[in-house]
Parts: sequence; C-alpha cells; structure tokens
Amino acid sequence: MAGLEVRGLTKNFGGLVVSEDIDFDLRPGDRKALIGPNGAGKSTFANLVTGILEPSSGTIHFDGRDIGRLGEARRVKLGIAKTFQVTTLFPKLTVRENLRLPVLERENRGFRMLRRADGDPKVEAEVEALMAQFDLSKLADRQVANLAYGQQRLVELALTLALKPRVLILDEPAAGVPSGETHLITDAIANLPANLAVLVIEHDMDLVFKVAQSIVVLVQGRILTEGTPREIAADAKVRELYLGGGHG
Repeated sequence: MAGLEVRGLTKNFGGLVVSEDIDFDLRPGDRKALIGPNGAGKSTFANLVTGILEPSSGTIHFDGRDIGRLGEARRVKLGIAKTFQVTTLFPKLTVRENLRLPVLERENRGFRMLRRADGDPKVEAEVEALMAQFDLSKLADRQVANLAYGQQRLVELALTLALKPRVLILDEPAAGVPSGETHLITDAIANLPANLAVLVIEHDMDLVFKVAQSIVVLVQGRILTEGTPREIAADAKVRELYLGGGHG
C-alpha cells in the first residue's frame, strides 16, 4: 500500500520557485485531482514525479524506493506513466497499430512495432481488450488522424494503460475536447482498474468533481488545502482563488 510518497518537494528555476515544500501521497486505488490557477505549478509537479524534471530538493519514493534521481524511462518501467495535454499519437497509423506499439515495447519487442503481430495471439488479445475497454473496437482500423478529438484522447489513454502502470497521471485529459465529448473522458476514467492510482490534473471542474475522491489545491507552487469534492466546493479560500465563488 506504500504507493507514491512525496516529501518537501521543491523546484527552483534560478531565483524562481515553482514548487515549494510539497507533501503528497498517492495510494493504490486513489482517485485524486490536482487543481489550481494557471501558473500554480501543476504541470511542474507532474513532471517532477515522472522524472521529466529533477527536483531542487525533497524526496520522491515509490513503494519505499527513492526514485528522485531516476529518469523518466526508468520510472515508466517501475509503473509511473503520464498522458499529456496534447495528444502524442501516430496519426497515420490505425487505432489498432497505435495500441500495438506500447504492448510490444513493454515486452521488449520494439523491433516488431511496425509489423503486424498476427502470429502473437497474446499481443493481439491485449490490444483487442484495450479497444473494448475504451469503446474503440469499432474504430480499430481507422487512422487516428480521422478520429474526433475526444476519441483520440481515448486512444492515448488506452495507449498509456497498455504500459501497465500502477500510477497514472492524466495531464488535462479533457483539454481540447468539445464539451459534447467530455463524457467519453469521464466514463473512461471511471472504468480504469480499481487498484490503479490515478492523479488527474484538470481545469474542467465538472470533470474533476465527477471523477475525484480527493482534491488537492495548488497555489503559487504550494499546497493550499486538500479535501473531498464537497469540502473543496465549500472552502471559501478555494472559491475565491480558483472556483470564482460560483461552483455549487
């Protein structure tokens, strides 16, 4: 049950402090959201946890192991994965081909990534299961470039899940998704494996209040407060600083 444990995490860019003395826990099965105004340091925090950035001070432990100096690739291998605000897919490949890539890479068979894997029923079965989980089966042989943006975000989420992470960080999963398609994202998050630790970084407060069990509010690189959606919605400081006093 150790999961992810962050203590005193700080990041400086020269004289600018963008993350300051952050304590944060993410346990198996957690559904947490990280919110805050633009410039609060949310993406910086995610990049520190995933190894894209190196902390100035503080510690990051995963299952009791200090991973603060490990690079991004090593952390992915350990089970920490992150999606991005902009889709990072292969637009000319089909949905099936996109999802086959991380499965083969995870199995250290990347040299076969652009070949059909018809001879490997295990790989194809996993790809089919991923497509079914995210309601993508009917789109299996369509090029990703021809999908609606909300569907592309689902493909990216399925692709990240193919890495079999134990910690999944979703960096603005609804960014760019038309309002009529955001239900695709909320449904996909709701159907993620129950033992997966999930951190959602998002500006869409309707999505946050639907999927999060706990919400962490970040302001100017520091944690202002943490609580249940009901507690956060009722917090006067949060309403003033972020929710604009109008979220019921």
